[in-house]
Amino acid sequence: MKTLLFIFTLICLPASLFAQSSQKLEPKLENISWIAGNWKGTAFGGIVEENWSEPSGDSMMACFKLINNNKVSFYEIEIIREVNNTLVLQLKHFGNDLKGWESKDETVDFPLKEITPTKVVFEGMSFEKLGNKEMNVYVDIKQKDGTIEIVKFNYKKD
Repeated sequence: MKTLLFIFTLICLPASLFAQSSQKLEPKLENISWIAGNWKGTAFGGIVEENWSEPSGDSMMACFKLINNNKVSFYEIEIIREVNNTLVLQLKHFGNDLKGWESKDETVDFPLKEITPTKVVFEGMSFEKLGNKEMNVYVDIKQKDGTIEIVKFNYKKD
């Protein structure tokens, strides 16, 4: 009997974990608050830092920087905000001299596709929770030949 119970547990446990990770959540900032914190990792051949605020004022904000050879290559200002019962991620890029890449009123926008307990998927960017102190961010980057390269940022939280 104990053997049957053990086998049943082994079969059902992965199914319940899968159901939890694929459960769709409402497009609310509190459902993605796990993104908040000071994150560090590597990408683009350098060191990356991304610092996300806790949700407040119907938004979360972040600053990002890429360091190559002990010099900042570029910065980003990012926000996720609640708009019309959904979320949108918007960002602007800046050179190491803080001169903007986009025009004054232009932002790079990523509409929300879905939220689960461990993922936030925007069109062109997604966040994946690996644990309380680790996440991956995947960004679609258009290449000169028109193809899309998915760049993975693996972050650890301070």
